Amino acid sequence: MRFLSRNYRSRKAIVQKGTTILTSRPFAYALSSYHRYTHCDHCFNKDKKLLKCSGCQYVSYCDRLCQKESWKIHKAECPNLKRILPKIVPDAARLLARIVIKLQQGGADEKDSYGNNMYRRFKDLMSHYSDVKKDPKRVDHFLTLCQVLEDYLEGMELPNPAELMGIYGRICVNSYNILDTDMNSIGVGIYLGPSVIDHSCKPNAVAVFEGTRLMIRAIEDIPQLDWSLIHISYIDILNTTRTRREELEKTYYFTCDCEKCKEPEPYATAAMCTSCKSACDATKEHCEKCQKLFPLNFKKEFNEISEFTVSTLESMRNTAYLDLSKKCLEKQENVMHPLNIQHIRTVESAFDASVNLGYWDDAENYGNELIPGYLYYYGETHPITGTLFLLLGKIQLHLCKDESALETLKKADEILKITHGEKHIVVRENLKPLLFQAISEVSKGK
Repeated sequence: MRFLSRNYRSRKAIVQKGTTILTSRPFAYALSSYHRYTHCDHCFNKDKKLLKCSGCQYVSYCDRLCQKESWKIHKAECPNLKRILPKIVPDAARLLARIVIKLQQGGADEKDSYGNNMYRRFKDLMSHYSDVKKDPKRVDHFLTLCQVLEDYLEGMELPNPAELMGIYGRICVNSYNILDTDMNSIGVGIYLGPSVIDHSCKPNAVAVFEGTRLMIRAIEDIPQLDWSLIHISYIDILNTTRTRREELEKTYYFTCDCEKCKEPEPYATAAMCTSCKSACDATKEHCEKCQKLFPLNFKKEFNEISEFTVSTLESMRNTAYLDLSKKCLEKQENVMHPLNIQHIRTVESAFDASVNLGYWDDAENYGNELIPGYLYYYGETHPITGTLFLLLGKIQLHLCKDESALETLKKADEILKITHGEKHIVVRENLKPLLFQAISEVSKGK
C-alpha cells in the first residue's frame, strides 16, 4: 500500500473527493474458474493470446513474467491441479488452499500498512469464529471445502480444523470480489490494509480495481484521514433496507444502523397511483397524495406482479433473457413506480440482454430508463453509474447519435475521474478515446 496524496501529512487536512486514499495488493487471491481461459491467472488481464501453464494446463498467463511472478504460490498447486484434472477446483477452495500455502511459506509475517505505524497481518483480520460455528450453512460449506482440500492438497500437511475454520472465517468476512473494467466479478481476494474500513449503505468512498490492485477512493469530501470516518459498501446498495440488513447480518454478522438504513424508503417497494402517477403504498385504500381510491383489485394485481417479478428475476440470475424481461416490464407498466427496485432490476436485465444480443436501439432505451434509478440509489458519483454512462455513450456512438453520445460520455467522465481517476485504464483506454471520437464526429456534423 502507498499513499498518493500530500493531504495525508496532516490528520486535519480534508480528503477531497477523487483522492486515492490507499492502494493495496492482495495477500491472496484466485481468479474465477469461469474466466480461466480468458484472463491471466496472475494479473487478471483479459487477453486472447494467453499461454497455458505447461505443467498443469489449468491456468494461463499473459507472458513469462506473469508466470514467474505467480510461481511462488503456483508451484505448490500446479502438480495438484494437474493430478485432479478434469475436475475443476471450486473458487473458494482454491483461495483457501492458496492462503494455507502462503502461510506455510511464511506469509503470516506479511504486513500491509494503511497509515503511519498502522498495519495489518492476516491474523489481525476478524474471523468471527464463534458466529461461523453457529451458522449451519457456513459450517456445511466449510466441511465441504475441507473434503475438497484434502483431495486437492493430497500429501500436504493441513492446519488443524480450528485453525482452518479461522482461515475460512477470515475469507467469509474480509474478502473482496475483484471486478473487471465493466464492474463484473472475475475473482476474489484478501486485502489486509483495506480490511480496516467499515461499511455504510451510504458510503463516502469506493473500492475500484485495476487488475488485482485495489484502490480506495473518496467520492465525497472527508473532514480528515480518520478511518472511523471512511466507509465503503460491502454489498450492492440497490436494495431495500430490509434486504440489505438481512444480507449484512447473514454474511458479515452485524446489523447495519447507518444513515441510509434509518431513512424512509418512499419508492423502494412503491406502486404507481392510477390517477396521479405518484409513488404510493399498494396496501392502502387510496393514494396519499391525490386521495383517490385505488381500483378494487389494485392490491392483488400489484402483489401478483411483484411475485411474478421475483420469480422471473430469480430465473434470470445467471443469464438475462430479453423476452422474459420485456414480458415482466409489460406487466409492471402503470402498476409499479419507476423507482421501485424490482422494476429497476428488471430494466437492468432487459438492458444486459439487449447488449448481449446486439440490439442497440433497445439497449439505448433501457439504458436511458436505468439512469434515474441508478442516480437515486447509487448517488451521482458511483462507479456503477459512471460505467452505465460509459456503455450508453458507446452504444449511442454506434447508433450514430453523436451529440447524445458526447453528452452521455461527458457525464461518464465527470463520474469516473472521481471514482477511478484520470490514469485508470477505464478512463485512459476506454473513455477518453470514445470522447475524442464523439467530439470529432460532432465537429464534422457542424
